[in-house]
Amino acid sequence: MVPLLLAFRKKTTRAIVGIEIQPELARLARRNVEDSGFGDRVDIREMDLRQVSTHFEPASFDLVLSNPPYRKTGSGGINPNPQKAIARHELFATLPDVFAAAWRLLPRGGRIALIYPAARIGHLFHSAHDSGFSPKRLRVVHSHPGGPGKLVHLECRKGGGEEVRIEPPLYVYREDGAYSDAMRELYGE
Repeated sequence: MVPLLLAFRKKTTRAIVGIEIQPELARLARRNVEDSGFGDRVDIREMDLRQVSTHFEPASFDLVLSNPPYRKTGSGGINPNPQKAIARHELFATLPDVFAAAWRLLPRGGRIALIYPAARIGHLFHSAHDSGFSPKRLRVVHSHPGGPGKLVHLECRKGGGEEVRIEPPLYVYREDGAYSDAMRELYGE
């Protein structure tokens, strides 16, 4: 859960808000936050991200993090598990919906960071640009060294310039199958 990981890694007094549309997952996230002792800093809201303008003041966040649904409706088989289907397929929100929500939440210069399938990077860049965001940092995520990039981590700025920094690749696992040093650092090990 991204809000919990952020609270653990960043020693900040700023509030962290997580948005989850699925009631059961929102309840689970709230329980994990409380059990981890971060209830004073992390607020999990059960809501549709397309409704952020009715719940939050415009430009009231510095950073938006998202792992948006990444499969178009009608592409491939939809998982029979409703929770996984909603998380993976654009059933309730599309990538442009995520950017539109971020546009409302962020001031000029605010950042959005997303994880998205590498195979859909063209759609990711196109959606960012169409929504008024400029890609600023790109990192390709590989399962193993020597393997193909499966995901990308893209950070954009609202109203930013055109330069994009290409970061070194991120390898999730080492050759021996253990987490890479970068992943262990990410998880605070």
